[in-house]
Amino acid sequence: MKALVIPDVHLKPWMLDSADKLLADGLADCAVMLGDLVDDWNQGDNLDLYRTTLDRVASFVKGHPDTRVCLGNHDCSYLWKALETGYSAKAQPTVVNGLMAIADALPADRQPRFVWLVDNVLFCHAGVSREFAASHARDANDPETTVADINALGYSEMWDDRSPLWLRPQSLSDEQTERIMYGAGSLLQVVGHTPVDHVVRCGNVVSCDTFSTYDDGVPIGDCSFAVIDTLTGDGEVVAADAPSAR
Repeated sequence: MKALVIPDVHLKPWMLDSADKLLADGLADCAVMLGDLVDDWNQGDNLDLYRTTLDRVASFVKGHPDTRVCLGNHDCSYLWKALETGYSAKAQPTVVNGLMAIADALPADRQPRFVWLVDNVLFCHAGVSREFAASHARDANDPETTVADINALGYSEMWDDRSPLWLRPQSLSDEQTERIMYGAGSLLQVVGHTPVDHVVRCGNVVSCDTFSTYDDGVPIGDCSFAVIDTLTGDGEVVAADAPSAR
């Protein structure tokens, strides 16, 4: 199966228009969203943009019910009222209601979660380390058990720099990634969270956060999507179709 990876949205609903077109063109069989749907520089008072983005995500998953949605640290900060950079107290009820609407638009077996395992690919917001898996899974040698146990965790375990909401493996070398990241040698991990210039693979980790911007709105990355074959781990990169909407 080929999965279209939708990285951190951060209040850019036009990303979903581009994703719709790529799916309609048959480029992928399904979509995986890596989380951080909300928050962006200087937008904390722009409740209309929060609503528009969350409504657009709900309509997207309703149209593509096989979509897997990962929760990001910005999403969870509203569910848990956990303060962090970008958090808007004014937007908190809007975000919680919007996330509930997204969940309601998805089938029971597609509810948003921290980590998704699809064939031989693990999708999550920031990445799973061997250490985290060993500390929180009943059997870290079994990927399905590991993913289920991580998805059962809550604030006390996940609001941690080492968790799949916060980890930043992008600074690791290939050798370090193979040694530190969960599933190296058998699983590919696909993550967002840390802005990158372009979709890049290091060891068994593919980093995809190419739509984030600097605080003046200038893009950090090239606004491209990754398409990942979940059986082979092979991938390709395609450009977004709506750069003029930024």
